[in-house]
Amino acid sequence: MQFNSLEEAFQKICEAEGPLHERLAAFSAAVRVHGAPFAEVYDELVARLRTEKAGSAAPGVGDRMPSFLLPDKDGCLLDLQDLLNRGPAVISFNRGHWCEYCAIELTALTRAMERIKALGATTVSIMPETPEFTAKVTAKIGNSFKVLSDVDNSYSVGLGLTIWLGDRVRMLYMSHGLQLDKYQGNDLWFVPIPATYVVGQDGRILARHVDPDFRSRMDVEDIIAALPISHTRKAVFLH
Repeated sequence: MQFNSLEEAFQKICEAEGPLHERLAAFSAAVRVHGAPFAEVYDELVARLRTEKAGSAAPGVGDRMPSFLLPDKDGCLLDLQDLLNRGPAVISFNRGHWCEYCAIELTALTRAMERIKALGATTVSIMPETPEFTAKVTAKIGNSFKVLSDVDNSYSVGLGLTIWLGDRVRMLYMSHGLQLDKYQGNDLWFVPIPATYVVGQDGRILARHVDPDFRSRMDVEDIIAALPISHTRKAVFLH
């Protein structure tokens, strides 16, 4: 794909069909053409995180997913058990409403909601932003699923997912009007490694995607493949 600007690339890639990894790769390529300073700083950040083995201590397949109690945009608290009482859960950790990569991923999840719900699963996105800003994401995805506030990254810290963006990223973002201190309610400049967990109704992790390179996300098809088919659904599929 060729684009005249990063804004055009983002809009058209959000609207495009195709596997999530292909659309994310297309946006990364557009960043290198139309946002070279970002591409350079992102490469440096990812290299540092890989050297530090960021995310290596995060819960893995077969582990029990630690519980959470987090508010949605209206301040209503939701915990993991609330989700698991309904069926399996898809939990997506995202950097914030300002992150184009997160928006592309969440758009893909929104389009897949009927298929995910058909398998009895509930989806949530967790972001380190106050409800004022997670509400912006909820509006964009049309209330397809809950977006929860993990203020101060309290939950993601416990999972070993939180990383410091660093001074170069902070300075670049601030020069482009990205005010993470305002969005998060603190001046720490920490975000979670974007991660996706598929959790069975027993609380055990069935599949996960944890990559220090935030430009890489779990494909929707992999999420759906990891979700179990309930006995009720099996009966429907077999007849």
